[in-house]
Amino acid sequence: MFDLSGRVAVVTGASRGLGREDALTLARMGADVVITDILIEDDPDLQTTAEGANSGLAQLAISQGWVYSNATAEDIRQMGRRSTAIKMDVTDRDQVRRVLAQVKEQFGHIDILINNAATLDHTAQIPNQDYRLWDRDIAVNLTGSFNCTKEVWPYMVEQRWGRIIFMSSVAGTLGGFGQASYSATKAGVIGLARTVALEGGRHNITANAIVPGIILSEAGQMGAQTNPLYERFKNRTVFKRFGEPSNIAATIGFLCSVEAGYITGAAIEVAGGIPLFTA
Repeated sequence: MFDLSGRVAVVTGASRGLGREDALTLARMGADVVITDILIEDDPDLQTTAEGANSGLAQLAISQGWVYSNATAEDIRQMGRRSTAIKMDVTDRDQVRRVLAQVKEQFGHIDILINNAATLDHTAQIPNQDYRLWDRDIAVNLTGSFNCTKEVWPYMVEQRWGRIIFMSSVAGTLGGFGQASYSATKAGVIGLARTVALEGGRHNITANAIVPGIILSEAGQMGAQTNPLYERFKNRTVFKRFGEPSNIAATIGFLCSVEAGYITGAAIEVAGGIPLFTA
C-alpha cells in the first residue's frame, strides 16, 4: 500500500525543512522527485538571490547552513530514484513555466505537485505591517502556489491523473497575532485547494491542503529555543509537544497515493489538536 513507484513529484521550497522531508518521504515511497527552490547550495548568486527575495528566512538558512537542495537530490538518487535540483522562484511565472516544461521533458510526466514554498518572517501587528512584505507574502505563498498549479495543470489533465498538495497553517484557520500577511495567504490556499479540487475531479486530479501546527523544522527548532511564546503553543496541543517534519510528510505521502484517490478538497490538520482549545 501507498506505493508511489513510477510517479514523478515536484516539491517547491525543498532545500530544507518541511520541503526536504516531503521530498525524501516521497522518494522512500518510490517516487522520482524534483527538488526546486530559490536556494541551491552551489549557486554563485546564492546570497544575492536571498537578498533579492527580501527574505530574512532565506538569509538565515544560508547563514546557518540549512540549504540542502543538491544534497537532497543526491540522497534520493542513492535510494535508486531519479532526482535533480533546479533553481526556481515560484513568483517568476516564466521561470516556473520553463522549469516544469524541463521536468516534463526530462522525466516524461509530472504526477505530484507539492506547493511548499513559503515565507514566514513577516511578524508585526497591523499598524506596523510592511506593505512590501505583505505583497511579497501574497506573491510567494498564494500566487506562487497558483503559478505552479496552473503550469502543471495541462500535464495532469493530459494523463488524467494528478495529486496537488497545498501547505496551509493553523494561522490560516485560526488567525495569527502579528501574522496578518502569513495568515491571510494560508487561509487563501485552502480556498485555492478546494477550487482546484472542484475543477480537477473530472480529470482524476485531487487537491488537498495540509494545516500544520508548530513543526520542528530547522526554523521551528530555533523558534522553540528563542521565542517564549512557543511554550504556550506547545501547551495548547493535546500531546504537550511539537510536531516533527515526518508527521507532515507522512500525511502528504498518503494523500499522493492511489489509496487516497477519493479524498479531495480537504484541509487536513496535522497540528496536535491545537484547534480543540479555541473554544
